[in-house]
Amino acid sequence: MWPLAAYGQRKPMPVVGYLHFAAPGYVPSADPFLQGLKEFGFAEGQNVAVEYRWAEGRYDRLPGLAADLVGLKVDLIAAFGPPPAKAAKNATSSIPIVFEVGNDAVEAGLVASLARPGGNATGVSVLFTQLTPKRLELLCELIPNAKTIALLVNPNSPTAEPSVRGAPEAARAKGVQLSILNASNVDEIEAAFAAIVASKTDGLIVAADPFFDSRRAQLVATAARDKVPTIYFENEFSNAGGLMSYGPSLAAVYRRMGAYAGRILKGERPDDLPVEQPTTFQMVFNLKTARELGITVPPNLLFTADEVIE
Repeated sequence: MWPLAAYGQRKPMPVVGYLHFAAPGYVPSADPFLQGLKEFGFAEGQNVAVEYRWAEGRYDRLPGLAADLVGLKVDLIAAFGPPPAKAAKNATSSIPIVFEVGNDAVEAGLVASLARPGGNATGVSVLFTQLTPKRLELLCELIPNAKTIALLVNPNSPTAEPSVRGAPEAARAKGVQLSILNASNVDEIEAAFAAIVASKTDGLIVAADPFFDSRRAQLVATAARDKVPTIYFENEFSNAGGLMSYGPSLAAVYRRMGAYAGRILKGERPDDLPVEQPTTFQMVFNLKTARELGITVPPNLLFTADEVIE
């Protein structure tokens, strides 16, 4: 159990630390989080302050950024992505943490259980990594004659192993060969696409990872340049020109995080707030990109899509 003192002696205006893996300008922006806060009576600049810290895609910066927020004695840390969540958890056992993670929060060591988190952290586990087999299935439906599929993972991330888990079995069930490609920086992304082109791989799954999200524009542009049919883990990739995406809405997740932050600032304890999991997932197609790739999206996929970008 962690100290009750963390809730005592509030500043005149509570301060929220906003710890993000990406850079300013990332989409979705902080607006949904701030909207969630506002639902519980906290408006930035009026009765709550927000200290923003951006890692700009460099995980090695996160421990220092988290320590900086702890040094400021913020009232709460909102941690976006598994690496920021881990950095925040390592930095403090007393300041409340509201996290968003794409992998299993229990497996990541952030909470004792989803129903009763224990400790000082709770948030939303968005199941990004567990959906790799479903994305492979959808990609094979989109490209019915596919023989080979590649899965791009970041080997330096805690999302790597969970993202691969289940994918080989899903590939065997679909009768396709699966190759695992690694990339943890800009040059390695280019090298991975070069390998895909050289091997004439039929399609690509981009595994859920904050680094890949921070390189969204590069991934979408390179897939278009090399004409690689690619499925991504969240809808902002399709909005940016990616062929297809499947996963929960990050904007909705950020709003839920803001709501949890507001509840904690009002006095609720993180260990009394269960870790939430999304119950709906969005499938989005970009038909303009499909036409450029010479792909006709099957009617059954179009019918079940949540959004079709013309």
